[in-house]
Amino acid sequence: MSDNRIKTLVAETFLEVADALETGQYGKKPVIGFAAEGSEHGEDNIERAFELAKARGIKTLRIEGGDTHKQMDELLDNGTIDAAVTMHYPFPIGVSTVGKVITPGIGKPMYLATTTGTSDTDRVCGMVKNAIYGIIAAKADGIEHPTVGIANIDGARQTEKALLRLKEQGYDITFADSARAEGGIVMRGNDLLAGTPDIMVMDSLTGNLMMKIFSAYTTGGSYESLGFGYGPGIGENYDRLIMIVSRASGAPVIAGAMEFAQNLVKNDWKKVAKAEFEAAKKAGLVAILDEIKNAGKKDTTASETVTAPPKEICTDQIPGIEVMDLEDAVQALWKEGIYAESGMGCTGPIVLMAADKKEKAYAILKAAGYVG
Repeated sequence: MSDNRIKTLVAETFLEVADALETGQYGKKPVIGFAAEGSEHGEDNIERAFELAKARGIKTLRIEGGDTHKQMDELLDNGTIDAAVTMHYPFPIGVSTVGKVITPGIGKPMYLATTTGTSDTDRVCGMVKNAIYGIIAAKADGIEHPTVGIANIDGARQTEKALLRLKEQGYDITFADSARAEGGIVMRGNDLLAGTPDIMVMDSLTGNLMMKIFSAYTTGGSYESLGFGYGPGIGENYDRLIMIVSRASGAPVIAGAMEFAQNLVKNDWKKVAKAEFEAAKKAGLVAILDEIKNAGKKDTTASETVTAPPKEICTDQIPGIEVMDLEDAVQALWKEGIYAESGMGCTGPIVLMAADKKEKAYAILKAAGYVG
């Protein structure tokens, strides 16, 4: 071994000791591998990413040559590296990634749950799982009680009902309140910009789009310069820590992904994930997901004809109903003698009724499962 290499090892050892004294965390420093393949910004971008990571005290290992993903998997499995960053990866169904961005409103970090992969083949079930995945990523990144909001997209209201029920049955989840005047768990575009929740729940295709916008809106889209990448792949019993970045990711994002990975390792992400999955299942997660999937398989061969009650002036409204359920919800009220109409409010579909009928109407819709 050369004198220079010996000096380097000694220097690295002293740095690790100093880091342990500063943080109180003793033992092996996490090693973050990077499978360097396919960057659209060339070799200089990758070298710059390693320089930034080194300046932040991150111990890295470059993986290159041959089948980089095969090497990466082997290094993860034999413990040579504790986590890996790569530009694409074929996660199995049930695993998806939680991204981390810096929101432009006040520079607040926010987790996008999720950004790549498929948590579940059912959209709403996937979003419910994404909320749990987001909580795991945020807690393992050092946020003790992260707040959860749901992006106002298809499936948001069904996801809201499922998560509220999960909370009622004992799962410890803290909901954010929209910054808009109407408030609520379902977030609007303003909340995305302001970072109102710590975790924004959405499907992975929407999350992927949001990630690209948040990370490259200052550069015109060709270079992802902000944030921490598309995040770790999370799923029940999935034990590899693999972080995703894009081929368009610039050096700051790649280094940010390495830093994100280091935090997850230091905070024992596997232990956090195990605890959250156990808590969610104890609160009835499996049964809730089964009900969501079975709800789309109702027998519609014998539909009941319901006549509307006498028309009334509708001045009050009930939000939180999925658009596909809207007309069924109206007819559920007609059946109970309450005149109602469907409409579209600023936060999505609504059912309208007379003010003195609202309380009873809400009870009917809740009992029927249309609102949470």
